[in-house]
Amino acid sequence: MAGSLTATAHTNIQASRERVYSALINPASIKEYMFGATVTTDWNEGSPITWKGEFQGKAYEDKGKILELRPPGRLKYTHFSPLAGAADAPENYHSVTFDLFEEDGGTKVVLTQDNCADEKAREHSEKNWGIMLEGLKKHVESQST
Repeated sequence: MAGSLTATAHTNIQASRERVYSALINPASIKEYMFGATVTTDWNEGSPITWKGEFQGKAYEDKGKILELRPPGRLKYTHFSPLAGAADAPENYHSVTFDLFEEDGGTKVVLTQDNCADEKAREHSEKNWGIMLEGLKKHVESQST
């Protein structure tokens, strides 16, 4: 049975929602903050998205589908990683949602990932997403100067 736990991570970025959203959909920016991943998609709802790269010494090619594009407030896609060891089946995909809110002159980014198999998987996802969001924050804020 699919996991019912949801992983969450968040950060505050001293930049506009537009600037943060742009970094979420710009392949060159994504490569900077998402563990060196090369992202391929046309950024249209319903379109496929792939991430290729190397993580902890292992080559990977993750995939998913764009579910929502609501600039500058929301990006949502499905995500599947063969590195997790599960079969490529619908029940093994996660939905990843980025919600962007204006807060304290900047942007609060809240990321959620559903379908975590168990508490250990949820904690692992939260740790990795937290690292990625810190990279996003550093990248965007370094571009805002």
